[in-house]
Amino acid sequence: MGIHIDAKLQLFHLQTKGASYVFQILPSGYAAHLYYGKRLRAGDLSWLLVTQERCSFSPNPVPEDRSISLDTLPQELPVYGTSDYRHPLLQAKLDNGTTITEFKYVSYRMEQGKPRLDGLPSVYVERESEAETLVLHMQDKVSGLHVELIYTVLEEYDAITRSLRINNDSDTNVELLQALSASIDFPHMDYEWLQLSGAWTRERDIVRRPLAYGMQAVESRRGSSSHQQNPFAALLSPGTDEDHGEVYGFSLVYSGSFIAQAEVDQFRTTRLSIGINPFDFTWLLEPGESFQTPETVMVYSADGLGGMSRIYHKLYRERLARGQFRDKERPVLVNNWEATYFNFNAEKIESIAKAGQELGIELFVLDDGWFGHRDSDNSSLGDWVVDLNKMPEGLNDLVHRVNQLGMQFGLWFEPEMVSPDSDLYRKHPDWCLHVPERRRTEGRQQLILDFSRQDVRDEIVRMLSDVLSSAPITYVKWDMNRNMTEIGSALLPPQRQRETAHRYMLGLYEVMERITSSFPHILFESCSGGGGRFDPGMLHYMPQTWTSDNTDAIARLRIQYGTSLVYPVSSMGSHVSAVPNHQLNRTTSLDTRGLVAMSGNFGYELDLTRFSEEENEAVKKQVTLYKEIRGLVQFGLHYRLLSPFEGNETAWMFVAEDGSEAAVFYFRVLSESNAPLSRLKLKGLDPAADYSILGSEGIYSGDALMYAGISVGEKRGDFHGELIRLTRASH
Repeated sequence: MGIHIDAKLQLFHLQTKGASYVFQILPSGYAAHLYYGKRLRAGDLSWLLVTQERCSFSPNPVPEDRSISLDTLPQELPVYGTSDYRHPLLQAKLDNGTTITEFKYVSYRMEQGKPRLDGLPSVYVERESEAETLVLHMQDKVSGLHVELIYTVLEEYDAITRSLRINNDSDTNVELLQALSASIDFPHMDYEWLQLSGAWTRERDIVRRPLAYGMQAVESRRGSSSHQQNPFAALLSPGTDEDHGEVYGFSLVYSGSFIAQAEVDQFRTTRLSIGINPFDFTWLLEPGESFQTPETVMVYSADGLGGMSRIYHKLYRERLARGQFRDKERPVLVNNWEATYFNFNAEKIESIAKAGQELGIELFVLDDGWFGHRDSDNSSLGDWVVDLNKMPEGLNDLVHRVNQLGMQFGLWFEPEMVSPDSDLYRKHPDWCLHVPERRRTEGRQQLILDFSRQDVRDEIVRMLSDVLSSAPITYVKWDMNRNMTEIGSALLPPQRQRETAHRYMLGLYEVMERITSSFPHILFESCSGGGGRFDPGMLHYMPQTWTSDNTDAIARLRIQYGTSLVYPVSSMGSHVSAVPNHQLNRTTSLDTRGLVAMSGNFGYELDLTRFSEEENEAVKKQVTLYKEIRGLVQFGLHYRLLSPFEGNETAWMFVAEDGSEAAVFYFRVLSESNAPLSRLKLKGLDPAADYSILGSEGIYSGDALMYAGISVGEKRGDFHGELIRLTRASH
């Protein structure tokens, strides 16, 4: 049982396998937060809440108890205007123009399992016994607003989810100004703040800094989760590393504009909150209507960042991703984008596919340029019909030609976009996001379709369905290559225009639900200029994401390492591309490029017909090797060993859950003259077992491999990579 309730004390204790989350209803009706951290035994924990009068200037909402001040009370539902001066979880503008609310406890409801969230992606369960859900009912009697605080405990998955459902039970309109998903008050500020930040082709750098007085935050105002920031933040005890220290992770299951923030107040307490970015957001809530916030997935680890990551990996791989491919090994693919860009025809595509088939590659993916009159990036988005100049016999003919080679066929789309030079735009110029009398700012020479509109969504679903039904397509790369500007909708009234961005996300989720449900045999990969929308919301519909448009092996060390902090390796697309690299002009060996790409969903993004015989043999060996280890890589336990953010070496490894085998990847960026010997300490092995190393005749004890380490990096040269494969030795 994951939720314990002491009715007499009105105390709620949520327990996962390794964590406890505790709050209590006070006599005044406020929901006070008591504890979040390492798992505690169930019992009377009310003594954890200590209140006292801190300052004679502090307003006291409970005159009979001057020790209660909302400006210092740790709360489950903090709001502004009744003496709490910190950032609120919720703020609403009432019919009389005021923004004051005050929520008191009414009741609670318990459910076995986990309910779905209306219109939003979320973690799910396959059996009701996997989770328990607590719904806390809080009410502001003056406004008639009723808030349901929704907590789900996934005890064995070691995670807690939180969200809000806001109901307008009054007979007047209410305007939501801020509706975050979770807020937690921590008793001190002795933490480090961690975020994942970057830019296009430089996604998800790990950034750490100590908390300071005031606000620290990451946010996106771009209409997507963005290349620049990821909808995730963590608080770490000082000195936390991969294996030691306390970590509190907060991951938002949402793909639009978000904010994650930590506020340190005058008494050095910390309030962390996360949710939809209130910037340029309002929501008109009419009488009887409800608003559901996205879900926050909270993970506590007493075993450092690695412990947190493995909790997220298992949960997101098994209970966020869905569909036939969730638990299937992903195919080795070749994508023609960097091989041909827009300059191709059916014969060229068939020749690349034939070369791939001879090398053991399983899937060919036709990227941008197959539709309309798309010979560059300035036209045809929205015209999802085959370009017969490039494929005179049609798409179905080309797909069958590739299938006859023994390969599957995949196709690129960018369904959310429209080119001004397109038949769709000429017919429906009001179908894009725009504001009357303002310019329509283009990005990558394209505009964004208004997915808040049902007619737009229906037409996109129709066009995509026609194409996907026309040929035996088994893979789709779903791209999105620009962020929102002039955010407005032709169909929404003035008082609802600031709802457009969130309504767009709800519409996108609806389209993805319809398409992926109609074509369950297709493996969908999301993409947004590479990793610009690598977030939990997208993983609910598409089990993998193109990690970055940057395919340089050395740059990918940081990108894939940072991504793995939250996201499972099974969600990362990672390909070998040509050298000099098209993004950085760097030259690395085919071996190193292969090993970096094998640390994800493996493939190639180059012209296979240009390979020499020597390169062909090398690629055959890479493909064969990856097929041997891909189950381990995609679904094994992931351990980070050496960080590219801290030095010249990077290492990670994958271990079977039963400890029977492991694959260790080691990379050195620059060679050093007369360098000291490197010894790499492994993780996750069975210390009592013995292991053999492929290509070595020795037997090595698991404890020695982990605590003493193994020699690596003996080969000279820059940009070096190596793979060590371990198998438990039989006796």
